[in-house]
Amino acid sequence: MADMISVSQTEEGVRLHRWFLRRYPAMPQREFYKLCRGGQIRVNSSRVRGTEVLRAGDVVRIPPTVAGYAHVQKKSESGEAFSLADLEMLRKCIIHNDDDVVAFDKPAGLAVQGGTGIRKSVDKMAAALFPYDKISLVHRLDRETSGILVVAKNQRAAQVLAAQFQDKTAQKHYLALLRGRVTPQSGTIDNYMIKGQVFDSPARLNNGTGPRPQRAITDYSVLSEAGNLSWILFSPKTGRTHQLRVHSALSLNAPIVNDALYGTECGAADIMPDGLMTTKNLFLFAHKITFQHPTTGRMITLRAVLPDFMRPVVQMLELKVP
Repeated sequence: MADMISVSQTEEGVRLHRWFLRRYPAMPQREFYKLCRGGQIRVNSSRVRGTEVLRAGDVVRIPPTVAGYAHVQKKSESGEAFSLADLEMLRKCIIHNDDDVVAFDKPAGLAVQGGTGIRKSVDKMAAALFPYDKISLVHRLDRETSGILVVAKNQRAAQVLAAQFQDKTAQKHYLALLRGRVTPQSGTIDNYMIKGQVFDSPARLNNGTGPRPQRAITDYSVLSEAGNLSWILFSPKTGRTHQLRVHSALSLNAPIVNDALYGTECGAADIMPDGLMTTKNLFLFAHKITFQHPTTGRMITLRAVLPDFMRPVVQMLELKVP
C-alpha cells in the first residue's frame, strides 16, 4: 500500500526529485523518473514529471517498492550530510526573515561554514531551507559560540551587509561568563593578534618574515560578579578569529568558562552548587546585533534568547541580562 506524505514548511520550494531523493538517498535517479512516468509517484493525486516545485501541504504518493532505498545517508561531494530533522531544527532557530536577510539563533556546537570533515553547517543548511535565494555569510561565529548569526539572501544584500561589518557600523554585543575577576571593570582592549597570541605592536614576527599580526579591538564592561566569576558584556570592533576568547584569556587574564582551547581549569563546576554545571558548552553568547537593513535603510536590532545550558547558571548566580 502506498504511503502519503505531506510536504512540511521546511521543505517548501524544493523540487520533487530533490525532495524524493533526500528521503530515499539510495534510489537511482533513473528509477525515480521511471516511477514518475508510470504514475507511481504522484503529487496531490496528479501525475508528475519529477521537476515540480513543492509547496507546504502538498501530498506526495510514495509507492511501497521504494521502501528499501531509505535509511541510507547520502553525502555531498564536499562531505556534508544533514537530515530533514536538522533542517527543521535550523528553521526553528530563525528569529528574523525577509527577502534580503535571515537571522538565526545559532546553537552551540553547530558550524557556521562547511569544510573538510564538517558534516553539517549553517551555510549549507540555510541554502537548503531557501533554495531560491543566494545564501551568503556576512560574518561568522565560532562553532562553540551560540547566538545571533545574520545571513544575506541575495548578492546585493551580501555586499551591503558585509561592508557594514567590515567598517564597524554594524554593532555586535556578546555576553560571557569569565573565570576570574576583571579589573578595571570597563575599558577597551586594543592590541594585535596572531594565532591565538596577543602583541602590543604590529611589528612583524620572525625577523620580518612571518605573518603580520592584525589589530583587534574589543570594548568590555563587567555587568556583575559572583565569587570568582565575572559576567561580561563584550562589544567587538573588529572580527578576528577567536578574538573574544583570546582577549578574555590573555588580555583580561580571565578565560571564558568551558573554553578548552584558551583556558586552563576554566570550568565553573567546582565553585557552583552540585548539579548546576552540567554542560561543557562555551559560555559565550552573541546576545544582540544592530545593523542597517540593506534595502529599507532602517536600523534593525535583533536579540537572541539565552541558551538553555546558560539559563540555570545565570539565574542561580543572579547575573544581569541587559
